[in-house]
This record gives sequence, structure tokens and C-alpha cells, in this order.
Amino acid sequence: MSDKQEIRVVFVDDDEDVRLGSTQALELAGLTVDGFASVEEARSRIRFGGPAVVLCDVKLPGMTGMQWLSEIRAVDAELPVILVTGHGDIAMAVHAMRQGAYDFIEKPFPSEQLVAVVRRACEKRALTLEVRELRDHLENWHGIEAALLGRSAQMQRVRREVLNLAGTSADVVIYGETGTGKDLVARCLHDHSDRRRANYVPVNCGGLPESLAESELFGHEAGAFTGATRVRIGKFEHAQAGTLFLDEIESMPMAVQIKLLRALQERAIERLGSNKLVPVDCRVIAAAKDDLKALSDRQKFRADLYYRIGVAFIELPPLRERREDIPLLFEHFMLQAASRYQRAAPILDGAQLAELMAHTWPGNVRELRNVADRFVLSLPGDRLLPAAGGGELPASLPAQVERFERTMITEELRRCHGDVTAAAKALGLPKQTLYDKLKRLQLSTGEFKQEN
Repeated sequence: MSDKQEIRVVFVDDDEDVRLGSTQALELAGLTVDGFASVEEARSRIRFGGPAVVLCDVKLPGMTGMQWLSEIRAVDAELPVILVTGHGDIAMAVHAMRQGAYDFIEKPFPSEQLVAVVRRACEKRALTLEVRELRDHLENWHGIEAALLGRSAQMQRVRREVLNLAGTSADVVIYGETGTGKDLVARCLHDHSDRRRANYVPVNCGGLPESLAESELFGHEAGAFTGATRVRIGKFEHAQAGTLFLDEIESMPMAVQIKLLRALQERAIERLGSNKLVPVDCRVIAAAKDDLKALSDRQKFRADLYYRIGVAFIELPPLRERREDIPLLFEHFMLQAASRYQRAAPILDGAQLAELMAHTWPGNVRELRNVADRFVLSLPGDRLLPAAGGGELPASLPAQVERFERTMITEELRRCHGDVTAAAKALGLPKQTLYDKLKRLQLSTGEFKQEN
């Protein structure tokens, strides 16, 4: 992503005293202001996507503030315009709001009110531009980056491992908590392999009744058991020349594990009711929430099967360990939901984003997607996240502060491509303070310098 842009206030007022006094108040509050006496002088500062907000008097020589409002909305309808009205012009102000003005201020106004309104407009503009950049980024991603979203170091590692293993015939075990995207990674391994033209066959081992598991995986002949009126092709055969994905393999019944081991060793299966071996050529990808080696040590998973499928491993990080990916993922899911439900995609405000960043996400990416769906469908006043109930205890305050601090610093370094001086300025920190925080959080700027 590009470096974070400073939002500038384009202020137009033909009264020099008002212009100078207001400019000084805004600058003392840390805002950057460009002052002008007329719309004609300021017009060149307005462009689509420009990092600006407009503060403009309604009554001006030449083009009026109301006329300029219409012109600005034609250029960029989301650029905030704050109109300054004289006493008794409330009807005009209401009309301006209906025409798309962000807000209005009535003269005479206290500097605190001016600063508060302009600062809110700047925050809104910054969020709007960031959302636009995220959406542009999502639209222009392709290949594995479009499937396995995320700019974090952990997701970069996952993408490298997938691409490294996709072109091989090695069986793979994917580890990850519920909702981390194990099926998505398995599909990427298939889609980026030479087997992509054949079937990708997912099987949820946890949902297979033991009595049907063997028939489901290996198939059966007609008459093999009561109700078997015709030949059934099992998942292994259906995945011929393609990929068989065994999700929640740790829940597979022991008796079926024995037959799976034989199928993997011989690359052939026997249908129930048959003595004939059927050769199969499929890649097997397994997924588990728990460590299969630890389960085998406790005799809860066959050790010989573990050593047979445990050739290559991909470990997926939980969402709480890659919080810097939350804004991008949420935007992606929100755009999908908006298209699916035929609703406009809303924009998060700063408080809502902070709420997302602070949440522990026990359901990981799956939970985030559900929250994005609810956000698109929700009515005004609905909570972004449900009220905290039972389950995982919240982290301590110091832990939450550290998480939030790490995320903010990481995101700013990424925007600034590892430039500590620029990141410190954007974060409002002395450079040495930022260096101290980087050391404490064990963050390195090297990885950010390498990003495009």
C-alpha cells in the first residue's frame, strides 16, 4: 500500500481576519490548512481521491460556497465539505446538508467547535481513502494472493509454502484452529498444481458415521450390504488424477485409518464387497486442529498413518496473531456480502475498526466473515460485535494495549515501506521512542522495506 497521506484543510473565506484566525486555531490543533480568499483560487486543490477536506464560507464573491459544493460532489462525492453560514442562514444550511454537505458551522463560532467539526471530517476522509485503497488493492490482486488474503509475514510464509508444495506429489498435512481456512489452503494446493483439471474432493471425516465411512471413502459393489442396489464410486476413485482433502482427519475411526493407510501405501483401494484392487492416483491432503504426532503418542491416532501422511506440513496462524490483516479481510468479506445481499458496502468508523482489532476472534477468519455479513445487513444502532459472554477470557489490559500498539506500528511501517522517520511522524511519536518500541516488540523494519 502507498504511504499514508496527510489530510489538508482547504479553507475559503474572503474575510482575511476570519481566515487568519480560524487557520491559526486549526494549525494549533495539529491540522494542516491552506487558506484562500475565493473558490477560484482554491479550485485546483480539489481532485478525485485527494487527501483534503473543504471548509468554505457560503457567501463569497464569484462562485458561492453552495455552487462549489455541487462542483466538488461531481468530482468526488465523498470529499467532506463543511459550509460556514451567517446568523439566520439555518434554512440554507439545511438545504446544503440535503445537497451533500458534510456539516455546517454558524458564525460566529468558538474555535473548539471549528476544530472538532474539521477534525471529524479529516478522520472520515482518511478512512474513506484507506477503504478506497483497500478495495483497489483487492481488485488488482490475482493468483494465490487473491485467494489467501493478507499482508502479514505469517500469510506471506503460508503463500510461499503453498506455491513450493503445489507442484509436487507430496501428501500434505495442514494444521490450524477452527475457521483459519484449512479447506481454502487445500484448494490452493490443488488449483496451483498439475492436478487442477481433475476433481478436488473434500471429505469431512468428523461428519462421517463409522458405519458409512468405509463405503464413503472406498465405494461399494452392488449387494455389498442391505440397501446397496448398485455400484457406488467412493471419494478416492472420484478424486482420480486430482486431490482428496480429508478434513478433521484426527476424528477418523481407527478401523478406517487402517484401510486408509493401506490405500496410501498401495495407491489402490478395494470397494466393499469386492476383492479387486482399483488403482488410484490422487494426492491426499489432510487437515487437523490437533497435533497428530501428539495424538499418536497417546494412541489416539495411528502412528503408522501419521508417518505415512506426515511428509509436508503447513501451519495456519490464528487471526489474533495476524491482526494487521483484519482491515483487508473485513473489507473483502464486506464487499462480498454487499454484492450477495445487493446492499451498499458501508464504511467502518475509527471506533468500529478499533473494536475489530481488539477482539480475540476465537472463530478466526470464519467469525470475521460472519461479522462482515452482519455489518452489511445490520440496522443503525446494532452492535458490530455481540456483547461479550462466556467462553475465552479477555486478555489483560497490558496485553490488549501491546496487541493494539503492535498492530498500529506494523501497519504504519508497512505504509511507509519501513521508513522509521515517516512512520514516527504519522504516529505522532519521537523517532527514538519508536525505535524503543520496535526493540521491545521485537519488530524489524527489514521485511517492510522489501514490500512493494
